[in-house]
Amino acid sequence: MQNKGLVKLFAILFGLVSLYQLSFTWFTKSVEKDARTYAQTKSDDGREVAKLERVYLDSVANKSVINLGFAEFSYSDIKDKELNLGLDLKGGINAILQVSVKDILIGLSNESKNPVFNEAIAKASERQKSSDDTFLELFLEEFKSVSNGTVKLSDPSIFGTRALREKINFNKSEDEVIQAIEDEVTGSVNTAFEVLRSRIDKFGVTQPNIQRIGNSGRILIELPGAKDIDRVKKLLQSTAELQFWEVYSNQEVANFMFQANSVVENLLKSETVEDTTKVNVDDLLGEVSDSLATKTINNLFTVLQPSIPQSQNQVSSIVGNAKLADTAKVNNYLAMKEVRALLPNEMKYTKFLWDATPYKATVTATGEEQERINLFAIKSNREDVAPIEGDVIDDASQEFGQTNKPEVSMTMNASGTRQWAKMTTDNLGKFVAVVLDDYVYTAPSVNTPITGGRTSISGGSMTVSEAQDIANVLKAGKLPAAAHIIQSEVVGPSLGQKAINSSMISFGIALLLVLLWMIFYYGKAGAFADVALAVNILFIFGILTAFGAVLTLPGIAGIILTIGMSVDANVIIFERIKEELNKGKALKAAIAHGFSFKGALSAIIDANITTMLTGIILYVFGTGPVKGFAYTLMVGIVTSLFTAVFITRLLIDWYANKGKKFTFNTNITKNWFKSITIEFLRKRKIAYIASGIFIIVGIGSLFTNSLNYGVDFVGGRNFIVKFDKVTNSSDVANTLKDVFGSSPEVKSYGNSSQLKITTKYKIDQEGNHIDDEVQGLLFSGLKSYLPEGLSMEEFKPGFDGDKKAGIMSSIKVEPTIADDIKTAAGWAIIGSLLVVFLYILFRFRKWQYSLGAVAAVFHDVLIVLAIFSLFWKVLPFDMEIGQSFIAAILTVVGYSLNDTVVIFDRIREFNGIHSSWKFNKIVDVALSSTLGRTINTSLTTLVVLFAIFLFGGDSIKGFMFALIVGVVVGTYSSLFIASPIMYDATKKLTKDKK
Repeated sequence: MQNKGLVKLFAILFGLVSLYQLSFTWFTKSVEKDARTYAQTKSDDGREVAKLERVYLDSVANKSVINLGFAEFSYSDIKDKELNLGLDLKGGINAILQVSVKDILIGLSNESKNPVFNEAIAKASERQKSSDDTFLELFLEEFKSVSNGTVKLSDPSIFGTRALREKINFNKSEDEVIQAIEDEVTGSVNTAFEVLRSRIDKFGVTQPNIQRIGNSGRILIELPGAKDIDRVKKLLQSTAELQFWEVYSNQEVANFMFQANSVVENLLKSETVEDTTKVNVDDLLGEVSDSLATKTINNLFTVLQPSIPQSQNQVSSIVGNAKLADTAKVNNYLAMKEVRALLPNEMKYTKFLWDATPYKATVTATGEEQERINLFAIKSNREDVAPIEGDVIDDASQEFGQTNKPEVSMTMNASGTRQWAKMTTDNLGKFVAVVLDDYVYTAPSVNTPITGGRTSISGGSMTVSEAQDIANVLKAGKLPAAAHIIQSEVVGPSLGQKAINSSMISFGIALLLVLLWMIFYYGKAGAFADVALAVNILFIFGILTAFGAVLTLPGIAGIILTIGMSVDANVIIFERIKEELNKGKALKAAIAHGFSFKGALSAIIDANITTMLTGIILYVFGTGPVKGFAYTLMVGIVTSLFTAVFITRLLIDWYANKGKKFTFNTNITKNWFKSITIEFLRKRKIAYIASGIFIIVGIGSLFTNSLNYGVDFVGGRNFIVKFDKVTNSSDVANTLKDVFGSSPEVKSYGNSSQLKITTKYKIDQEGNHIDDEVQGLLFSGLKSYLPEGLSMEEFKPGFDGDKKAGIMSSIKVEPTIADDIKTAAGWAIIGSLLVVFLYILFRFRKWQYSLGAVAAVFHDVLIVLAIFSLFWKVLPFDMEIGQSFIAAILTVVGYSLNDTVVIFDRIREFNGIHSSWKFNKIVDVALSSTLGRTINTSLTTLVVLFAIFLFGGDSIKGFMFALIVGVVVGTYSSLFIASPIMYDATKKLTKDKK
């Protein structure tokens, strides 16, 4: 090998850099271990320990914790440089937000009342539920159809507004107007991206990831380690629409409240509801009624406790309060047209808004603690435009008020200062409200005019973190349109830790088995391959750390798979060296031939390129964990190729130059697979029939038994729920049927005290309140199975403490994005097959080779699908068809091609050397000569995969099972499907020519 010195220097330098990069992870864990020890010495309560840990780490965040002589590093520095762990290993939240293009268009049109515009918007909204096209494309199609050329987009009542008149007017062509609209929408999505990025940067999560997804208006956000999930969701979806309104007092709306109560009662006479209050004067003045009796009274005051002042001291901006669970009902009652008609003419635009923060109140008779929330009556107007809006705010920060409680202090610009001074002057002795995203944060009485341009948002139970978040979103600016979460995955920290532990065990076992096997089979050469393998792993983790890649559970699987590929490269080389030694060549000459392009290198490069191509396809079309798997797979291919070819060569040359005896086997294995000649082609018809029968049975099962499609493909919500005792899945499903209206899918997940619950309840509806409602219903439905005293906070997935029971992780996928994921998966499979077909055609110059390889791949995919269809209801682990399954399928494609290409390479070589042989003999001898390599590699890979399958996390068992089936079927198809089909196609072509 030439340039040995350069290879040595590169390997040493790259190894040192990798160790340097990985050292930050070790130092970080050391500091965090100290924090954990400190916290545990102060408290034994799980939640308190977590808080004390954070306090400790905050205290060293900017202090030097490492001094390397040439540089010092704080905890924040080393934390930024450590190996990134994904959600499945660390816990946190992964979400895809959809910026509402519909809202952007309505905003650009200045909330147009044009009937053509609004009909096109409505029809586009309906079509989007089942279409892959963007909302803008659908809107433009519908507008063209509805208007039929009678109304133009540039009409002043639509987009030809004063604000857009420079870009959109009657002088512009329709194409120019459409381009201008597209530019405005793109600009708004870009603004949303920057606003969200600014908010996340201030949120304080280590190593966040935010990126746009094409031109779809979708934004991917990953926050590993985020534990306060509700806080994250508010931060991401808050539009930050700040408004200042005048407010009606409870005295001014008291008469309306009594009239509304009577009207509602008359309208709902026939219904019976649970009365949560006594409707009398004493109750109206009290906090919460002692009565919880079921009555036949059904009126507004059943669900709303009005605030009726009996003296001037009781005049307030709060007009009533209700249980948090009853707010939707109150909203419906107050929105009835018969109720709205009761408002005096000067109050007809009144709108009712709820407080931002609920409070807890205890019913004295029962001791029941209720979450209640206050209601306010806002003085709105015909346009529903606030007198002062958030664009007047120059700065905002979290501070502590006069009562030492957290608040948000805001500074206004000159225009805002003038407007605020006028509003507070005009409302002396009255009330004004500060409203953020339609929630009232404060509605104080104005005692003196505020002329300095400063004001604050405060709330009775506002926490420091809530105040910081509000200040952050106000400083970052408001979103140009609402953004809602269409796909999310929440993983609790305890499940993440369990995944780390299981993955490390499986990784260690798999690695140990491979290292021992190589030494057992190849002796000293195997030991050298093991050294190269260890260097390969160091390089992989060094690259992942240096480039800030995120390591996920499928990513670990990808690394372990590259171990198998690295072994495969050494196996091919060693088998070729053994062949040359058996021919009588000298040791050094045999080694040189084995590592040459004429020897093993050609097959290794071809095999690695085909796998790399599938990795690229996976990376392009995949998201989240699939992307992580693809990235580690591609990195592993490059590093394993380098270490197998160069590092192993350095070690073997070094040993061979010592002049010692060197064989590439042991006494036990030296005669294995020697002088084997099998007539594979004679058995091809049996293989065709066997495979054909299995595929037909599988296709029949696909039509009758179908597949277990996950929420990735059909939409819905998945919850992994842990219980403190063994729980029957059928009993839980029946219990939850009463809660959700239809029976969710419930099955064991890993063990009988952990269940996976899948429901489509209200998956088409948007908003945080829907997510909260689903979790609330799940909690109430499972209460009888959960430990006594478990709170809703502890039940949620983000609970930061010792979790004995509750949601370990949750996934939500809306149907719209589920369709997109399915489409992307289909393109990924088609794209990989097409790319591989073309590459093999390019390398082997004959379409028959491409046909054989692609036919074998189709065969393998169909067999894997058939097995999943036949057994998903029988086998005791999760066999869902989702993005991870597609990753497994494409990995099977890569592995099968790897095997096939190695065999094809040997057929091509023998065809050139033994031109006098019949083609069937060439194929049979080529298959027989590579049999040792094929079985050796397959067994090594299977040992690795079985180790992960048995000892890895529950979430990866289905993924591993697909790979195990794929490796077995791929090995079979490369021998009995790919080569025979290539042979039959070649033979038929030869006959046709004759």
